[in-house]
Amino acid sequence: MDHDPIFKEFIAFWAALASYIVSRIQKIGLNFEKVKNVIVDVLLIRRGANTSLFIHASILGLALTVLVTGGVLSSTSVISGSYPGVGANPLIAGTSSDLANAGVISSSITPVTVISDKPRDKVIEYQVQSGDTVSSIAQEHGVSEETVLWANDLTAASQIKEGQRLDILPVSGVAAKVESGDTIYSVAKKYRANAQAIIDFPFNDIGDDFQLLSGQTLIIPDGAPPEKAKPAPTQYLAKENIPVVDLGTARFVWPASGGISQYFSWYHPAVDISNLGGGPIHASDSGTVTLAGWPDASGYGNRVIIDHGNGYTTLYAHLSAVYVKPGQKVSKGEVVGAMGSTGRSSGTHLHIEIRKDGTALNPLSLLGK
Repeated sequence: MDHDPIFKEFIAFWAALASYIVSRIQKIGLNFEKVKNVIVDVLLIRRGANTSLFIHASILGLALTVLVTGGVLSSTSVISGSYPGVGANPLIAGTSSDLANAGVISSSITPVTVISDKPRDKVIEYQVQSGDTVSSIAQEHGVSEETVLWANDLTAASQIKEGQRLDILPVSGVAAKVESGDTIYSVAKKYRANAQAIIDFPFNDIGDDFQLLSGQTLIIPDGAPPEKAKPAPTQYLAKENIPVVDLGTARFVWPASGGISQYFSWYHPAVDISNLGGGPIHASDSGTVTLAGWPDASGYGNRVIIDHGNGYTTLYAHLSAVYVKPGQKVSKGEVVGAMGSTGRSSGTHLHIEIRKDGTALNPLSLLGK
């Protein structure tokens, strides 16, 4: 019973402590409520102007709390002691065994060049590596092989070597330097490209008025180098008073293989024989060549005229090549040229005319008869 006062005091102590804790919690809650109300009022008055600041401050406070409590409550360092794929943190001095293994760790890491996925805005220079080919370089940079060849004045037969530096365009096509007087449309035509594609390429410095500056470089998407000028055809002019002997038989053979693409009419006094693969042109009958080549601006282009000596003449037009000369005697069936598309022509074909005393006849009434 002597312990009753002590027991009562013990009960009283814990009751007082509990009352104190409850009162403190209530006070903290009230204070928190007051602070919250003040913050809400400020945010409402400023129409959300401080919302971003409040959120950032809250996140910063939370992060600091985690760092502090983590460092206090945990015996481990805040900084990780290892990196993915590496046995130890290279920023922290290791033990002697760690240092001994450093060579093994470093040798297991192979440096890799990563090509950025970000669209390129200009021509870059690439140094050829061992084992590279034009095809692999083109594929690595997302352009066509022709683009690499054109940009570096190479051909399909060219060999590249290690250490060689190559210009690589950002897209397939060509790069062109603007010359005085150039327009979007003249450049597109010159490089066989679409004018809109040149305008739409985002890194071409082209204003709303589409004016180009002399000397500026344009990327021509899907363009190709200008076609090289074809060498002037060899021209053979007919000599005056070429003696013509009666060689013709008036029986004409077909001068070329292919299909008829245009028939005889009053405005087209000939028959057109079309063959996409071209092919040789044969003299339909024996005779003397009176004209060969392209001596004028006529729409016939390269042509051969044969006088058969019996009032008949034949004309073979739009040839890609001429194999005879004026004054030359030819036999029936002899090759006099090659089918082509010179002069006023929209495609590879032979235009053949047969005339009798200057009057055009329908070749189909005579050929193969």
